[in-house]
Amino acid sequence: MGAQSDPTGDRPRGERGGFSILAEGRFRFACHPQVPCFNECCADLRLVLTPYDILRMKNRLGMDSGEFLAKYTVPVREGGSPLPMLRLKMEESGRRPCPFVREEGCGIYPDRPGACRLYPLGRGASKAESKGADREFYFLVREDHCKGFEQSRQWTLKEWLEDQGAHTYNEMNRPWMEIVTSRSPRLKNLNPQSLGMFHMASYDLDRFRKFIFTTRFLERFHIPEEEVEQARRDDVVLMLMAMKWLSFALLGEMSLKLRG
Repeated sequence: MGAQSDPTGDRPRGERGGFSILAEGRFRFACHPQVPCFNECCADLRLVLTPYDILRMKNRLGMDSGEFLAKYTVPVREGGSPLPMLRLKMEESGRRPCPFVREEGCGIYPDRPGACRLYPLGRGASKAESKGADREFYFLVREDHCKGFEQSRQWTLKEWLEDQGAHTYNEMNRPWMEIVTSRSPRLKNLNPQSLGMFHMASYDLDRFRKFIFTTRFLERFHIPEEEVEQARRDDVVLMLMAMKWLSFALLGEMSLKLRG
């Protein structure tokens, strides 16, 4: 399955097909080897990766985060965000296929990115003007080549999200989404050091782990000892700690407690 949305809610391949906000009700879709267009959507993607996407993929492949970033990602700017994003690097041959697509389907299917899980849905969020909850919405993406909509299987939004295991990805991505979609003036004109800090904490988890355990990080911030020990070996705990640090450092939120 392809991916059509990035973390800022933009639609990367808007030149193809169309999309419509998904209202209550059912939609018809199926994707499997018997569908004539199987694997067609897994090429020439503009797939923006989230921290949790990278965490799952690099662990699936048994790679260090820095090694994964060098081999499988390209830096981009998306959706007018001042923050650096990463896209999955496509192969250079032919139709520029995804590096993980195989004749039988996705080679990392259990750990595929969140946007791939959602397809043919895209996910967006509109920031609240006042201090209310941001509005999250989903939309159907219809690409000209896709025959999945001609299949008989029908879904509600809830059924599709559960079937694709999307809820965990949505929850894990939420703290990062809140940062990259923030309207805080503090994100304007960030210096290279701050941008590098965002890149490390968002994408290069193994380097971030070295950072917190080899600098004065733990002397500066009061973090429960149990959480510190979990962060030594649990990438999810480490990632969530990184998001708290970014919220503190970039947005000025009291997401971490200073010592003293």
